[in-house]
Amino acid sequence: MTRQPRLLAILQLFEQGQPALTVEDMAAALGMPTSTTYRHVRSLVQGGLLDPVTGAAYALGPGFIRYDRILRQNDELVRIADPVMHDLLARTRRSATVVLSRRFKDCVMCVHDVAGERRHPGTSYERGVAMPLFLGATSKVILANLPDRTLKGVYLANEKAIKNALHVNDWKDFKVQFRDIRRAGYALTDSEVAAGRVGLAAPISRAGQVVAGLSLVIVPTKAERNKVAQFIPQVMSAAEKISRALTSRAPLISR
Repeated sequence: MTRQPRLLAILQLFEQGQPALTVEDMAAALGMPTSTTYRHVRSLVQGGLLDPVTGAAYALGPGFIRYDRILRQNDELVRIADPVMHDLLARTRRSATVVLSRRFKDCVMCVHDVAGERRHPGTSYERGVAMPLFLGATSKVILANLPDRTLKGVYLANEKAIKNALHVNDWKDFKVQFRDIRRAGYALTDSEVAAGRVGLAAPISRAGQVVAGLSLVIVPTKAERNKVAQFIPQVMSAAEKISRALTSRAPLISR
């Protein structure tokens, strides 16, 4: 393993939920000599990506906050979508949450959210939160618009989990389910990611290529549950408005 992958591997250890790790912890987890691990840790500290804390340990550093601010300032997708998301919330339901997401590795990640008058109990839709790749309206509407070859790769890599979660028998069943979502232009799910939450999502594209998904997330009462579909036109219209702006401005958007 070369220097750069080792540095990345150290940072990825924190994805497992540990707030702080010692050099010995890192070395043992990665199978590296302690002296080598310490040299890499020192470089990360100098770059502000790790921060020394009590107990001779290290936590993620303030450098990430700095780079996140730079990313927010230069993320044209978020800048274009934000006013549209606020408008969607005002035109639908103020107690809902509007979520902007994009595919990231083996999940779909929230990159921006606009919360209404109150956040849903137990909901943590916010920037950086990852959702399952094939569950929930947000994920499904993005997957549905991937090329068949890419979609099949997702299926094969997660076949067992997909069969259990979506109750499909094989690739053909999976493909039909997502083909229907693509044709409809939206995805509507109920309690797939969390009990009681209804998600309604539409794809965002740039020059015909889907780059993100826009979702309206609601926790309706029993009487309201069947009325969520009335918001389909508003969600699709908002996603189309963002798509037109992305295409006309030709910003730098992740592929």
